Amino acid sequence: MAERYNHLTIEPKWQKKWAEAKLYQVTEDEAFPPAKRFYCLDMFPYPSGAGLHVGHPEGYTASDILCRYKRMSGFNVLHPMGWDAFGLPAENYAIKTGTHPAVATAKNIENFRRQIQAFGFCYDWSREIDTTDPEYFKWTQWIFLQLYRKGLAYEANMPINWCENCQTGIANEEVKDGCCERCGGTVTKKDLRQWMLKITAYAERLLNDLALLDWPEPIKLMQRNWIGKSLGAEVDFELVAGSVASTPLSDRKLKLKIFTTRPDTLYGATFMVVAPEHPLLEKITSPAQATKVREYVRLSRLKSDLERAHLDKDKTGVFTGGYAVNPVNGAKIPIWVADYVLSSYGTGAIMAVPAHDERDLAFAQKYNIPVITIFGEDGKATNSGAYNGLTSAEFKEKITADLEKKGWGKKTVNYKLRDWVFARQRYWGEPIPLVHCPQCGVVAVPENELPLKLPAVDRYEPTGTGESPLANIPDWVNTKCPHCGGAAKRETNTMPQWAGSSWYYLRYIDPRNPTELADKNKLAYWLPVAHYIGGAEHAVLHLLYARFWHKVLFDLGVVATPEPFQRLTNQGLILAEDGQKMSKSKGNVINPDEVIQEYGADAMRLYEMFMGPLEMAKPWSTKGILGVRRFLDRVWNIFEQKKIGEAQADEELLKILHQTIKKVGEDINNLSFNTGLAQLMIFINAAQSREILAKKTAEDFLKLLAPYAPHLAEELWEKLGQQTSIHLERWPEYDAKYLTTAEVEIVFSVNGKARGTQKAAKGLSQTELEKLALANPAVQKYLAGKTIIKKIIVLDKIVNFVVK
Repeated sequence: MAERYNHLTIEPKWQKKWAEAKLYQVTEDEAFPPAKRFYCLDMFPYPSGAGLHVGHPEGYTASDILCRYKRMSGFNVLHPMGWDAFGLPAENYAIKTGTHPAVATAKNIENFRRQIQAFGFCYDWSREIDTTDPEYFKWTQWIFLQLYRKGLAYEANMPINWCENCQTGIANEEVKDGCCERCGGTVTKKDLRQWMLKITAYAERLLNDLALLDWPEPIKLMQRNWIGKSLGAEVDFELVAGSVASTPLSDRKLKLKIFTTRPDTLYGATFMVVAPEHPLLEKITSPAQATKVREYVRLSRLKSDLERAHLDKDKTGVFTGGYAVNPVNGAKIPIWVADYVLSSYGTGAIMAVPAHDERDLAFAQKYNIPVITIFGEDGKATNSGAYNGLTSAEFKEKITADLEKKGWGKKTVNYKLRDWVFARQRYWGEPIPLVHCPQCGVVAVPENELPLKLPAVDRYEPTGTGESPLANIPDWVNTKCPHCGGAAKRETNTMPQWAGSSWYYLRYIDPRNPTELADKNKLAYWLPVAHYIGGAEHAVLHLLYARFWHKVLFDLGVVATPEPFQRLTNQGLILAEDGQKMSKSKGNVINPDEVIQEYGADAMRLYEMFMGPLEMAKPWSTKGILGVRRFLDRVWNIFEQKKIGEAQADEELLKILHQTIKKVGEDINNLSFNTGLAQLMIFINAAQSREILAKKTAEDFLKLLAPYAPHLAEELWEKLGQQTSIHLERWPEYDAKYLTTAEVEIVFSVNGKARGTQKAAKGLSQTELEKLALANPAVQKYLAGKTIIKKIIVLDKIVNFVVK
């Protein structure tokens, strides 16, 4: 009789049996009403060469526990997995290792799949997808063509973010602290021919529909801020020659359009500023200032938008020599060029009111520009002609109406959101299915010719010239125009990694469909995704892009829901034992293969859930996993050594069992996995003191354990003589009559200071109380990074930890 749970034989045994039985495959069974259908989605990984580290499975474990519980609670559960394998991460790894991206990606996927399957997760592997599979990206290309036909994909020559390391353009959302979000390389500006997606056409819907979603408020706030809706007015300032204040430029009646949220301060505008990229800058600039302006523009292009807009940076600028006329009072205003104004916001030009804007004031003080105050302490307008005495709100309403009457401006809404830079000058991505014809212009590749595949090449490194490596492959580039049949050239830019991940949750629903993206009836059966679990780092990248594409597909009638993901949960990082973020460069990465080999998949699953609340960052501790491994061994020993009989369980143990049924179910639903596990430990502590365990009690406990430790639960279930899988059983129901046990409120303290309270059954042992305290999120916060040197436990009253 084994004294320990032998994970090395038991876990592979059940993984094999589950796979052979196709235990987790799911169909669109109409016997399940809509309220009993549950689509749970993990953010699928990009399969890097490094493989998984112990931080990756945290979210997967959480979703697995939730899905197993839902299935046992009578839900039809869709829980798929796949690979986000196109894009820069995969290509950069291939270049680094000297391996073709297709070969490296296939090898990495094989390793990731092996590692993930070693955890025993209940994925329906029959639905596995890979964004680099032609049968998958055929539909990514199809979606792009729908965007193109709707006017939502367009070509533009424009300054874009250019990563010097990756040698490609990247979207605004991929720039972090002035560096490339992927590689950390320097980001500059470069003029390139680009394909853009008109996400701005959906700005208002993307903003308003956040109200429909059960998402963490910080994520919704990040999206609101990124979309950046502002109410205000556009105002036209007529340009005048630099040397003649009152004479408009007669050969071209040029106007400088600005957007302002404060039209009530127009009389306080004492200078104007244009972005270095402004299309009128060259015409505004006088010959005397041309050299200085050109040099300033050159230097500004070496900075990222984030650096330029940073509030704390010293503001610099150059006078253009040009002037504009303030429409409300005829004042001649000097025009400057400064890099703190971005072409990507508003009109790329501002009126500067130093009396009412800190940034403008700093600039005015630096360059000795006048300051005119409009609103004093009484909040009434001054120095504003007929508007004097008005409040700000009154002033805004009246002057906006007057601007519209006189043709000087109009009320408008502005968004900070910019269109999505969609082209990449790299090889490893979906080819954009367009052809450039000298006669017909840009022509779409016919849908019946999709997928348009990448050519097989030996050389795929970026050119660094702004052209994709595909441009150097004549046999692939040169083609015939689908319209006229004449000589034409293929589009050589490829799509970004975000393309394939913007709709992958839809393909899971019908992954082998050769004739459409997915069957509409199947889409209607499963959508929206009930629960999406993944990292918060995708708040304004993947999540925003996926919402945009989903809304386009909604408008096309492909999907029937306005939003893709109803509920979102972000798991916190698992840090290294030193409290730092895990990274190869720091040498603090922990390989899950080694943990599973030594302690078992069930132990690792339990430990990652027991570390603390799912959303919090938590440091890894090898000592901690030893504790949960000992718990599994205690469970094993109880079922191996105790007599499991038909006798009725004693009243006290039944009370604890039914409290456990209620709490574990509620905690899984609330994703409070650590406290649910603590309750399972309380039950086992109580069961250890019994010589005989009633079979019904033992079975109910195993069902509660099964979502957390599926291998151990399945093995013990079989040992009880059961013929079918425990994971097909129904979740136990608690009996309310056993929940009337007297409760007491336990105070949790750290160094004598109360840090939390919790109601618990009266009469818990010191060990049970200690486990309850350690599972409490408030206590965990104050124990993080500390060493417990003493424990003071007063039964039914208090648990105090003395730490240093």
